[in-house]
Parts: sequence; structure tokens; C-alpha cells
Amino acid sequence: MSAAIYVTVVVVATAGLVYELVAAAAASYLLGDSITQFSTVIGAYLFAMGIGSFLSRYVRRGVAARFVEVEITVGLVGGWAATLLFLAFGQTPHFRVVLYGVVGVVGVLVGLEIPLLLRLLRGRLVFSELVAQVLSLDYAGALVASLLFPLLLVPRLGLIRTSLLIGLANAAVGLWSTWIFRHELGRTAFLRGLGVAGVLVLTAGTVAAERITTWAEERLYADEIVFTRTSAYQRIVLTRWADDVRLFLNGHLQFSSRDEYRYHEALVHPALAAHPAPRRVLILGGGDGLAAREILRYPAVESVTLVDLDPEMTRLFGDNPLLRELNGGALTDRRLRVVNADAFIWLSATQETFDVAIVDFPDPHNFSLGKLYSRSFYRLLRARLAADGLAAVQATSPMFARRSFWCIAETVRSAGLDARPYHVYVPSFGEWGFVLAAASGWTAPRAYPSGLRFLTVEGTPALFAFPPDMAAVPVEINRLDNQILVHYYGAEWSRVY
Repeated sequence: MSAAIYVTVVVVATAGLVYELVAAAAASYLLGDSITQFSTVIGAYLFAMGIGSFLSRYVRRGVAARFVEVEITVGLVGGWAATLLFLAFGQTPHFRVVLYGVVGVVGVLVGLEIPLLLRLLRGRLVFSELVAQVLSLDYAGALVASLLFPLLLVPRLGLIRTSLLIGLANAAVGLWSTWIFRHELGRTAFLRGLGVAGVLVLTAGTVAAERITTWAEERLYADEIVFTRTSAYQRIVLTRWADDVRLFLNGHLQFSSRDEYRYHEALVHPALAAHPAPRRVLILGGGDGLAAREILRYPAVESVTLVDLDPEMTRLFGDNPLLRELNGGALTDRRLRVVNADAFIWLSATQETFDVAIVDFPDPHNFSLGKLYSRSFYRLLRARLAADGLAAVQATSPMFARRSFWCIAETVRSAGLDARPYHVYVPSFGEWGFVLAAASGWTAPRAYPSGLRFLTVEGTPALFAFPPDMAAVPVEINRLDNQILVHYYGAEWSRVY
């Protein structure tokens, strides 16, 4: 009996923290700015737990029955929380009301659990030992959750199945508690029936989680979803309508196959074509292989090193026939080497030098990405460029995120590089910006490779001219210790969407 009680405490503690992480991760995925979402969700959740603990004092009779009811209820509400949040995001403009409402309800229920359990166990152990054992197991369960969530649950199961599986565990605790505390309960038929119903509902949800996930995500994307995968780092979604294939990472559009050539030609060729002998080329990010496709047009290129954090991305775009067609099989070219690593760490460790670097990271909508746009990062990049080296950096929109764009340009310049901002129009994104960074100066290309669909030598100077509504504005430098760029970016794009 003691072992069953200890298992109950660990399961309750593990589930309680996982619900918190699921809500925070879903908010981050849907709203961006992971630091803000995790901070506010965790704060609201802990506050709600405090309310639940306070309310437990008003449970004066039937403590065992109330504990069973709380376990079944938190299993159902917490188990379906991720599904509810995904559906709410696509169906209501009041998503944050739903988010914090779910967080509040689950938090209050979780806050009730331990006080009720302590009261149930009060007569079985000396109070000091009881508190020590229960709280020790509670903290141990929190450690288990914090390790399982990022390392196993989300990468293997996804948010929706994780939420349902943990809800199932809570409902199972409620059901087996009808046996553990049967002497305190008296009549148990109704509670056992309730527990069985909860377990069956959550089991059905867990089995059908993939279909539920697809159904929920279809309400977030306008086009048919043709591929989804949750890696250790991000949610990868591909959609298709007619001949238009689109890639979304954590809900953010990365490219549309109808116009990505404009983006990638502008990103790659002003630097590659301007270099007299681009033999060794570095790509940071760009796991889709589309920048690599453009680089491999140059016969002078002898080697390309592509550093992308997520092996699922490079594997997908190297193996999938549809995506291989988009990138021209670039990821399997004999000249290209794929390194799956954090670009910041890899740059700080490598001693290799490169003639040209193409920096193609997602927009800086969170702090883990913001570090890749920092002065420290660009200093590392400068050290890895040859004496006549060039780099091109994607730099978000100078129209919709004006301060963010010029912050990136000034940060590149502060690292000792000659920074030359430029922009192009990409229909899927609008006006989009880049920064060309030179170790010792840049001269406009006199020729581009044949077969380009957008970029011309004659049109290149116009890319570097900015109208008044996109002209430079005063900004701070993005440093690791302030991450001002992430704040600029969040404030500017929140006005657009």
C-alpha cells in the first residue's frame, strides 16, 4: 500500500509540471516570444496552484472522494488542454483568455492535490515524516517531468499526445485511489465508474492523437497539410495548394515554393558573385537546402559546409522526393557537408575559414534565435571569414519590422564588418531585408550565373536604395546581455498580426 501511495505522489507531481510545460510550449508555439510565454504561463500557473492550496481548507468532509474527483477532473481538463488551445487559436480572437483560463483551472486543481493527499495520509505517518516524504517525492516528480518533457515526450509524441497521455495518468491515479482509500470512501461505485469513463476518454484521445493533431493544425493553416513532424527543436509543417508548397517552423512561414527563388537569389548571389574566387562557402541555418542550391551554381565552389541545428530538417530535405526537387538535390551533392550543431557553439569551436558565409536563420522571435543575431555572434563570424571574405545575413522586413532590420545592420557593423543593407520584394512576405557584410569591402557583381529568375546586374543597385518609409532609424546594438532585437521584433510584428 505504501508503494502505491508513493507512486501516486510521483505521478501527481510529474503530471502537474507537465501540464504547466504543455501550456507554456503551446503558447510559445502559437504566439512566439518563448520567454514571455513561459514566464507568464508559469507565473499564472503557480498563482493558481496557490489558490487551489488555499481552497483545500474548505474541503471538510469526504476528503478521499474529493481527491478522486480532482484527479479525474484534472486528467480530463489537463489532458485535453493542448487540443483546446490549438483549436481556440484558430477559432477565436480571445486566445489569451482561453489560455489563461485553462492555466487557471488546471493550476487550481493541481494546487488541491497535495494538501488533500497530506490530509488523507495524516494518520499513517508521523506528521514531520509525512510532510518530508510527500514533498521529497513531489520535487522528485518535478525533476522527472522536466527531463522527460524536452527529451522524450515532445520529440516523440508531440504536445497533444503528451497532454493526453499525462491526463490519462492522472485519471488512472483517480481510479486506483478508489482502491487505495476504499476504507475512507465507503461507496465507490460512482467514483469508479467516473474514473473508468475518464480513462476510456483519454485512452481514445491518446490513440487518436495523430488525427486530432492534424485536425487541430488544419484550422491553423489555410492549405492542406501534407507533412508534419515534431523534432527535438521545432514543429515542422509542410502545406500544399496546387503547385505551392510552404514550410512552417513552429507556426512561422519559412518559404513558399512559388516565390522562394526571389528570396534565395537575393540572399546568395550579391555575395557569391562579388567574390573573385568563392571556393569555400559556409551556410548557417538553411537546412532546407534552397540557399545551397543557389551556391552550387558556381563552378568555383569546391566545398560547402551547412550548419543546421535540426537533423530532422536536413534529413527531410535530403530524402523527400518533393523537397529534393525544390532544392535540386543540393543536400546530397558531393561538395556539401552537413553539420547538425548549434551554429553559435560550432563557430566558436571551429578553426576553418571561408570565402563566403550565408546566414539564413529564422527571424529572431525568441531569445535562443536572438543570440544568433548578436554582436558576439557576428564577431565569431568575422573571425571565420577570409581576408577578402563576404557574408550575407537574412534580416527580417525593413517595412514591417523597421527597427529590427536596422538593429541587425548596426549590430553587424559593430562587429567590425562593412555592413550594406539591401531589400527585395517577396510576395509571400512583402518587403524583405538582408545585410551584406564584408571583411574588407564589396564591389557590385558584374555578372550572375545563368538561369536566375529574378536577380539582374542592372537591377542590383536598386536593392541597396531605401525609400523614406524604410530608411534607417536610431537603434541599439543587439548584445547577448540585452537581446534588444527580440524586444524590437516582438513589438513590431505584434502590430502586424
